[in-house]
Amino acid sequence: MNDNKKKVKALGLCSGGLDSMLSGMVLLRQGVEVVWVSFETPFFSAGKARRASDITGIPLIVEDIFDRYLPMLKNPPAGYGRYMNPCMDCHALMFRIAAEMMPGIGADFLFSGEVMGQRPMSQTKSSLRYVEKHSGCGGRILRPLSARRLPETEMEKAGMVDREQLLDFTGRSRKPQIRLAREWGITDYPAPAGGCRLTDPNYSKRVKDLLDHADDVGCNDFELLKHGRHIRLSDRVKMVAGRNKADNENIAALYRPETDISIFIPDIPGPVCLIPGGADDAMAGLGAALCAGYSQARAGEPVQARIASPSGVAFLNVIPAKPGKNAGVTVL
Repeated sequence: MNDNKKKVKALGLCSGGLDSMLSGMVLLRQGVEVVWVSFETPFFSAGKARRASDITGIPLIVEDIFDRYLPMLKNPPAGYGRYMNPCMDCHALMFRIAAEMMPGIGADFLFSGEVMGQRPMSQTKSSLRYVEKHSGCGGRILRPLSARRLPETEMEKAGMVDREQLLDFTGRSRKPQIRLAREWGITDYPAPAGGCRLTDPNYSKRVKDLLDHADDVGCNDFELLKHGRHIRLSDRVKMVAGRNKADNENIAALYRPETDISIFIPDIPGPVCLIPGGADDAMAGLGAALCAGYSQARAGEPVQARIASPSGVAFLNVIPAKPGKNAGVTVL
C-alpha cells in the first residue's frame, strides 16, 4: 500500500506488555516503520519495554519525565483513580511529550497498545477522547488493537495505514490477544499485571502523605517510599526505618548527607533509619528512640544511638520506644 511513497513511520508508547507488542507488530506487518518510546519516573520503569524491544526488534527510546510528571501528579485535572493514579492525565502527558519528539524522529503519527474497554478509567471511549483532546494530539493517535471500533483516523483516510488490517479488540478479556500472539509466534511476554506503583494502595497512601506534608519533593523522596516502615514524627518530619537487610541497604543508598539525618544503633542488629530533610534535636532524639525500639535492644534498657546529620556525627543514649507509646507518631 505504500509503494512509490515515502515510508510511513510511527512512534508508539510502549509499556512492554503484550498489547504494546501486538500494536507494534500490527503496523510492522503492513509496512510501517515503527519506533517505541517508554517513559520512566519513580512510579514506573522501562524494564518491560526494553525486554519487548529485544523480543520484537523494534527500536526503543527511553525518557525520564519525572520533572514534568510531578506537577501533573500533584493536581491532575481529571482527578485520580481508585488510589493516587492519575491515569487519564498521565496518558495525555505521555502523548504530549511523544508528540514533541515526532519531528526529530520523523514520525507521521503516534500509536499505543490501548484496548477500548480494557481498563475502567483510562480506556473507555470517552477517556480515549479525553486523552486525545488534552494531549493536543487530536487526529494523530492510532490504537491499532481497537481501531475498527473507533472512528476512522486521518492516518487511515490518508492511506498511511490500512484500516482493514487493523483490529477490533474490546473489553477486558485477553484471549484474543493471546490467540493472536500464538499465531504470530510471540511466546515471551509479561503477565498482564499493572506496572504503575500509583495503583498500589500502600504506596499511594505514602505518596499522599508526602504530598500533604512536604512542599519541596524530589525523585529521591518517592524512591524512599518503596522501602521500610514510614513513621510520621510530626507534621513536617518523617522517619524511614528498614525492616530487613534489603531495606537497610536501599535506605542507606538513598541517604543524602547534606540534608538528611541517618540513625542506627551500633553493635545491635536493627534498622537503618533515615529522616529525609533533617529535623531538630528533639525530633532526632525521638527518631533515635524509635530506631532502638525496632532493634534487638532490650526493652527499658538505655542504648547508644549514632546520629549523623549535616552538622556532624553525635551519639545519644536513648530508651527504646515503640510508635504506639508516642502520641502524634503514625506508622504509614
